[in-house]
Amino acid sequence: MIRLRVIREAKCKSLRELSKQGRIGLATLVRLEAGTFDPRLSTLRKLSKALNVTVAELIGDKPSRKGGR
Repeated sequence: MIRLRVIREAKCKSLRELSKQGRIGLATLVRLEAGTFDPRLSTLRKLSKALNVTVAELIGDKPSRKGGR
């Protein structure tokens, strides 16, 4: 499950804004936030770019402190 809603709200972005910035359908975002849809890697990359976070942060993985991101 991705942390889309938490990150989106922390960045003060509406679903419509994110849809436009990420070039992702609004219905897709709604389904992702509801947990009824598993995104493709390309979608995760678009979301991470639009939200200025890593894909790892978006899916809930914490970055490693041992020299990696």
